[in-house]
Amino acid sequence: MTEPPRPPGEGNPNDPTRAFNPYAANDPTSGSTPPPPPPYGAPSSGSGYGYAEPPPSSGPGYAAPPPSSGPGYGAPPPGYGTPPPPYGYQQPGHQPGYGSSPGQDDKTWILVAHFGGALGAFLGGGLAGWIGPLIALLGKGNQSPVVRTEAVKALNFQIVWTIVGVIGWATACAVIGFVIIPIAALISIIFGVVAGLKAVNNEPYNYPLTINLIK
Repeated sequence: MTEPPRPPGEGNPNDPTRAFNPYAANDPTSGSTPPPPPPYGAPSSGSGYGYAEPPPSSGPGYAAPPPSSGPGYGAPPPGYGTPPPPYGYQQPGHQPGYGSSPGQDDKTWILVAHFGGALGAFLGGGLAGWIGPLIALLGKGNQSPVVRTEAVKALNFQIVWTIVGVIGWATACAVIGFVIIPIAALISIIFGVVAGLKAVNNEPYNYPLTINLIK
């Protein structure tokens, strides 16, 4: 007896070369509507745990960029600034001087003004300290502003202490005069030498105990 014809697509159930399907009973028949997907939480044959996989959430995943606000790992901690300079190191600054280094000729006249005042006070008993600064002022003061500035300072100082020396000589008849004369001479000599030594190192010197009589 011959086997009735089968619908298209249906194989021979007794064919030994046909692949084994253990869930053949659950397969839908040809032309039927597929079943709807199971709701969330219902058992599903496609999940390994027996439940349908939940849909992905809307929150940031692993690929979401980190927040841009707030300090990051590369931001320095608060209060961290430029490291201090090494101990003992100081920023180089402007060294004291005449502003522009005087020439050898100007420097010679400056030394005449300062050392000449000290020498005049020594040789004149405190009365001739003004001669050296006056010579420097008249000889080079009109040509060099540096010489004029130093000569005027020396001249003002020596004039003041020359006046003090004159007062001492005028009161020599009294005991106080013999005290004033050596004091005036020593002050004129000492500060005149100090100013001359400063001038050797190109350092301007301002005399103490003086009055600006000549500008």
